[in-house]
Amino acid sequence: MSGRKELLLMSQDIDKNNILHLAGNLAPKSQLNRIPSAAIQMQHELQWYKEVEKLVPPDYKEEKNSKGETPRMVFMEEHKGLVKEGQKWMKDSATSFSLAAALIATIVFAAAITVPGDYSDDGRPTFHKRASFKIFAVSDSISLFSSVAAIIIFFSVLTARYSEHDFLYSVPTKFMWGLVMLFLSLTALMVAFCSTVYLVFGDRKGYWILYLVYASASVPLFLFFSWQYPLLRDFLFSTYGPEISRMIRRCLLGISERLRAWYKKSKKIILKLVSCFAARCYCCWCCRYRTDTPPQSSKQNIV
Repeated sequence: MSGRKELLLMSQDIDKNNILHLAGNLAPKSQLNRIPSAAIQMQHELQWYKEVEKLVPPDYKEEKNSKGETPRMVFMEEHKGLVKEGQKWMKDSATSFSLAAALIATIVFAAAITVPGDYSDDGRPTFHKRASFKIFAVSDSISLFSSVAAIIIFFSVLTARYSEHDFLYSVPTKFMWGLVMLFLSLTALMVAFCSTVYLVFGDRKGYWILYLVYASASVPLFLFFSWQYPLLRDFLFSTYGPEISRMIRRCLLGISERLRAWYKKSKKIILKLVSCFAARCYCCWCCRYRTDTPPQSSKQNIV
């Protein structure tokens, strides 16, 4: 570490605040407004505090300023309002998504009980041998299980403690998995609905009805993905962005090292092949030159 950085880390202001005290202050509103939600804002504030905490010596964490406050006390006091805003935003969003997941679970459970078609004499559905019916059964089951999983995940978001450190990994990870499960259940619901329509109209040459239904089924998926994907992307890159970048960097370094080793091996092999090919060409050229040139003894005999 350079001398300027050490001097900056060791310096204090008039109120005896070290650099960790200053990192615990709330960021300006102009900077916070660039981040989409209060939960991600709190996560960014906590990440910034953790990064500064890694740079300072351990005894700086317990130093007190002129008011008798440690850096953690300053951070908690400055971010009380932001914690409440993030908690309210997460709970409102989790409540809305859990209601949507409960509605999907109700629909697919009713569809599983009342399967399409009639029943045969042995109690089996009449369409149980058709591939579209199997697709309906599998997609309906996936939709039911994923929607119930989404409800459980969003309930865990609602019942979280919502301390400062919960905004770092715990609550955002649960929220992301809940969104993924909800999107999976909605997709499986649309697949089950389309397979049911195919069972009804597939053999009646009503292909225009099938195309219309398939196009209509893609509309809610497109709307949900286009409106909720930015939120999922922001949570993903805000929570696991540094880890993802490090993984990508390691993969690229590993690939470059393997390519470099392969290039060295292939270079030796190519040089050997080129040298063998050149030697063979030279031998062939010498043999051909000798066969084309008449011997001197024959010329003397002719004369």
